[in-house]
Amino acid sequence: MADTATLEARLENAEEALHAVLMGESVTVVAYDGHRTEYGPANEAGLRRYIASLKRQLGQGGVRGSRRVIF
Repeated sequence: MADTATLEARLENAEEALHAVLMGESVTVVAYDGHRTEYGPANEAGLRRYIASLKRQLGQGGVRGSRRVIF
């Protein structure tokens, strides 16, 4: 697993990429560890999953509350 600084940098880049996609830019590129991924409007969901994954690794993921028990 990457260190905190690397994860934070990746998260910042991914959030900027999501913003660009949402603003209508056709393709946004995110590069890390020698990998390059292009995100466009068609795969916005993939970019959101990547951001959520980074947040979980950083301990920033939303904590889910307990589920209600129904009998």
